Amino acid sequence: MTIMEKYKYIKTFDELIELEHGKIGTESRNKYEEGAQMFIVSEMLKEARKEANLTQEQLAEKAGTKKSYISKLENGKGNIQLSTLIRIFEQGLNRRIGLTFLYAKQKNDTTT
Repeated sequence: MTIMEKYKYIKTFDELIELEHGKIGTESRNKYEEGAQMFIVSEMLKEARKEANLTQEQLAEKAGTKKSYISKLENGKGNIQLSTLIRIFEQGLNRRIGLTFLYAKQKNDTTT
């Protein structure tokens, strides 16, 4: 099967994600979703730090953590502890964090 044939009937982004990473609730899809969320957080952190005109070292000092931890987070490599993330944004960047918890659509859910 050629690449064009594989994607021939894909019409939405959700269909593409399902083709590439599996259905919602599968291990491969969960891993993809976790990585996507980590990427978003890392980009938000990097952007906020740059807007504040801080180096990773300066941010780490203000937030009471290490430069290497900030670097890992910004590169999507670190394991984020929520309390530390809040401290980095609130103490280090003078920003508030708002969290939203969403219900994941279940594998057998046919509602839209």
